[in-house]
Amino acid sequence: MEKDNILEVKNLHKRFASKGVVVKAVTDVSFSVREGETIGIVGESGCGKTTLGRCIVRAYEASEGEVLYRTADGEELDFLKVDRKKLKSIRKEIQMIFQDPYSSLDPRMTVLDIIKEPIKANYPRMPKDEMDQLAKDMAEKVGLNPSYLMRYPHAFSGGQRQRIGIARALVLQPRIIVCDEAVSALDVSIQAQVVNILMKLQEELGLTYVFIGHDLSVVRFISDDVVVLYLGKVMELTSAEELYDNPLHPYTRALISAAPIPNPTVDRARERILLKGEIPSPINPPKGCNFCTRCQYADERCREQEPSFEDVGGGHMVACHKVKEFM
Repeated sequence: MEKDNILEVKNLHKRFASKGVVVKAVTDVSFSVREGETIGIVGESGCGKTTLGRCIVRAYEASEGEVLYRTADGEELDFLKVDRKKLKSIRKEIQMIFQDPYSSLDPRMTVLDIIKEPIKANYPRMPKDEMDQLAKDMAEKVGLNPSYLMRYPHAFSGGQRQRIGIARALVLQPRIIVCDEAVSALDVSIQAQVVNILMKLQEELGLTYVFIGHDLSVVRFISDDVVVLYLGKVMELTSAEELYDNPLHPYTRALISAAPIPNPTVDRARERILLKGEIPSPINPPKGCNFCTRCQYADERCREQEPSFEDVGGGHMVACHKVKEFM
């Protein structure tokens, strides 16, 4: 039985303007995620992944588009258009885990106070003992020793700090978590621990994740579907299995060819796709296809006409004029 969509992003745009200069950070992005599943957002640094995540939780106000959300009560609404009063009540259901486990925690607060902070903001009349117990229970869920709760963030490693951030995001019992490169600042062994915690919590609590990252192996492991972003636009969207087994967009193929494989023999034998040039500026993106300046297959049509984002079969969406050549 197919699950219902809990979140649907439609034609989302985000532009930053300063002193007459307009930066097109996110352009016409659309995707949906089913309840209890994970959608991965991948791409190079500067492609708009973090901006997209912050627009979804309304840390940034989107320039255009919709973020349709089905609340716990079954109400369907555009999260970007609700008023401030309604936003506060809904925000409990959509939380974010930030990339940097060092700068995202207040160094003057104890771990207990950090985890309790969202409770205080949303339920100020809740008794202190009850707040403390909720925070302790959540700390245990993410693998933090209760005896650590009166310590300060400087006493913890990056992995432990990220567990604190996860506990803070989960203490309000949200339904959706936007994970903004939640493991990219951690060592590989610690990354695996944090990803395993996220997957365990998803199974226990029925969480839905928007998982932003640039490590393709991590995104593949945790995601059900994957969106490939380049210069603020979606290049490809399909299931994680299909994307890695049958990448169709030249940019996706290049990303996957650069990802390391644990088997040295296979890694040495596979074809590498090297991208030429630099990522264009979002202030002045190329005419036609965003990727045309770095694509080895680009022709005059690619440089003049923007490709449509089309389903090439089985829900595999690609924005490329030459996609049939790769099928």
